[in-house]
Amino acid sequence: MKTVLLLTVSNVFMTFAWYGHLKYRNLPLLTVILASWGIAFFEYCFQVPANRVGYGIFSAYQLKTIQEVITLVVFSAFSVLYLKEEFRWNYLVGFLLIVAAVFFIFKKW
Repeated sequence: MKTVLLLTVSNVFMTFAWYGHLKYRNLPLLTVILASWGIAFFEYCFQVPANRVGYGIFSAYQLKTIQEVITLVVFSAFSVLYLKEEFRWNYLVGFLLIVAAVFFIFKKW
């Protein structure tokens, strides 16, 4: 659970670093690049320990899958709440297909 929590916090920082500047399109590109780098530093402060703690409990493939699912959840909330974008039904279908991929990655064959 510690890994999931750390990855979630990491993804919040990552989402703001990658997409937060979209609300401020009037700022110079260099400014938003430097701000994004500053935010990304904190992403790494959570992401690296998350993978250190989780590796061995989970395989690297499983860690990456967990991270991607968390990214989709965090990004969806960010898009709706921060960017005020609509969440459409086809996005949900696409995400459900990714959840199906999670089943195949975590299934012991």
